[in-house]
Amino acid sequence: MFSLLSTATMFGAFTALFAIIFQAYLSSNELVKLTVILQHLRDLEVEFPVGGPRVAIGYGSCSDLHVRAVNFLAHNETIVSGLNFTGYTFDDITTEEEFLLNFAYYFQQGAAAERFTANRELFLQLVQRAKKSSAVDHHWALGGNAPVIGSRMAMEGATVLLGAKMSSKLKTHLRPEVLLTGSLIEDDDIHLILEYNTDDTWGQLVSPRANRYILHNDRHNPMISSLEEFDTALPDFNPDLFIVSGLQMMDNYVYQPGVREARLQKVQQQMQAQSVRTLIHFEMASFVELELLQLLMRYVLPYTDSIGMNEQELDNLQQVLETGRISLVADSNPRVAHSLDQARSVFARLNQQLRVGNANDASSGKRRPLSRIHLHTLAYQAFIVSKGSSWKHTKQAAAKASLTAHRHVCASTIVNPDASYLQMDGSFAVSAKPGARRIPFDNREPVSCWDESIPLSVDGESTSHEAVEVEICVAPVLICKNAKQTVGAGDNISGAGLVLQI
Repeated sequence: MFSLLSTATMFGAFTALFAIIFQAYLSSNELVKLTVILQHLRDLEVEFPVGGPRVAIGYGSCSDLHVRAVNFLAHNETIVSGLNFTGYTFDDITTEEEFLLNFAYYFQQGAAAERFTANRELFLQLVQRAKKSSAVDHHWALGGNAPVIGSRMAMEGATVLLGAKMSSKLKTHLRPEVLLTGSLIEDDDIHLILEYNTDDTWGQLVSPRANRYILHNDRHNPMISSLEEFDTALPDFNPDLFIVSGLQMMDNYVYQPGVREARLQKVQQQMQAQSVRTLIHFEMASFVELELLQLLMRYVLPYTDSIGMNEQELDNLQQVLETGRISLVADSNPRVAHSLDQARSVFARLNQQLRVGNANDASSGKRRPLSRIHLHTLAYQAFIVSKGSSWKHTKQAAAKASLTAHRHVCASTIVNPDASYLQMDGSFAVSAKPGARRIPFDNREPVSCWDESIPLSVDGESTSHEAVEVEICVAPVLICKNAKQTVGAGDNISGAGLVLQI
């Protein structure tokens, strides 16, 4: 009996020891793999140095108040436990209960969101709660798409002209290479940033990935108040790249009749006034108002060469183009094949609409064909770039965007393989369509690029024999295991990708 027990005990111990050794072996192999991938991404990143481009970027700025979501909302756990938030969202936040429900809706999906509240009293109460609570570890940072993208590009070697108004205190956070055109103001718009990590728990909810929820009550940004002073400085600056961003601040803001459209017409005129040699990029964001997206498709998208967006924004834009409806939330970890199909659809539809518009629009001479899409997701970077366009070094830009994603989210200038993981499989399909070819993942050639012909179509049907020849590149992201910051990730990634391509 003793012998049998001893044998069983020894076998159990041996099994446990073998499991530990095997796990260590797997971990060691994974670390070697990540190290090889990292080295080759770095080699690509530095292959072409930044040539000091001139970049003009609008519009607006804010002061970001960062809090850890689960700590900030800990006292509300009992409230949400009794509420039904499945499939529940709001265009506008008017009460604290609506704020909690709206946050819960996106938190359980791991989806990024940016929402406006017209209730200034509620917003200021939340800000004061974040500032004064000893249980909430908060910090302030320079915010707004334009200043964040501009700061990243300046850090990478660009000279930046920024269209924004801000306080003298906030201005001290700008890099010296960023030239502010807007006048100084006393009070900055504030954005309350609720950050959360993978597997964070709030009540009965668990976040599937790290992300952020933003609540704001802006007064300056929805009016694009810096536009006129920016316009005065632009002609002498002569930019290589003009970036339009921050227009999501107009989402659900209450305007007098015709005011919002008039402001967007001013943006359109500013885009049309740029030289043909100046590339124009539009940075998408979180939109929930269909009317605003329709206005953007009229006044902004036809005049841009490039669009940058995440998986939520890509899904939203595709849905609006195909169905005329808003997509509030999408898969937060989409497959490469699915995302590429969506990006091809957006690319084809916007270019086909350009050709249709040219026949009927008196201002068609100022329209630009879409020649670049940059999709940034948690797991990978994907680029679609027209062959023969002015965009350069797509493969290297994909590598730089990938590395920037890790650096920003980990809040470190060093990419540590031991603090990273890959989510991409050993291969990926280039399309979700049956029979699509698969591309094997190569550790020593981590950025995969290939040529394609994208037929122009409307409603999924090819309307002519026209097609656009493109290069597609996909780069894996060494995902940060312990996310320190997700807000501003897309802006930093977009800026890093752009700076090598102009």
